[in-house]
Amino acid sequence: MASGGGGYGDASQKVDYVFKVVLIGDSAVGKSQILSRYARNEFNLDSKATIGVEFQTRTMIIHHKSVKAQIWDTAGQERYRAVTSAYYRGAVGAMLVYDITKRQTFDHIPRWLEELRAHADKNIVIILIGNKTDLEDQRAVPTEDAKEFAEKEGLFFLETSALESTNVEEAFLTVLTEIFNIVNKKNLVADEDQANVNPGSLAGKKIVIPGPAQVIPEKNRMCCRS
Repeated sequence: MASGGGGYGDASQKVDYVFKVVLIGDSAVGKSQILSRYARNEFNLDSKATIGVEFQTRTMIIHHKSVKAQIWDTAGQERYRAVTSAYYRGAVGAMLVYDITKRQTFDHIPRWLEELRAHADKNIVIILIGNKTDLEDQRAVPTEDAKEFAEKEGLFFLETSALESTNVEEAFLTVLTEIFNIVNKKNLVADEDQANVNPGSLAGKKIVIPGPAQVIPEKNRMCCRS
């Protein structure tokens, strides 16, 4: 488990790792609100559609190391698809977001996943996120449908509410901790080879992860039916 969480005003903190994470999914599923809640602990009821790409950073402590998450919010509109595809490069984590009240946004997830896998590193850590659980009475996507899809595709899965700040922190922590663990497993071997060449060369760099893809935790604490 990770130890502690990062604050919101930690620009002066020493950074051990920088991990690029992308938010993808249809327009209006709440990607920008999830990012805003995580990076600044804010929620804006008057949020406008994202044009192109925006990003925020937040630094967290994971296993006593300082990890800066560089989170890119990609516009969900079709006309920006060609522009945002370039931003998948270098990403080591991805949050695939749909709106639990709009079935179409979930039905489009396989297409987003296909695009992600076409443009990103093949070992990218991916979490499927069903957002807007505060609108449970309007639910159009059963939790079981999403959980089944996530298990089939080897994704983590959580349902969130950016409005109520439900599971947003846990979703990012899940992705960042998994990336951290993969990187450090590889570093046990890589550091021995590189120690004599350039010690500490990984610190503060974007990491592209080789190695196995993530698996669903056996005890599915990732599910968040309220």
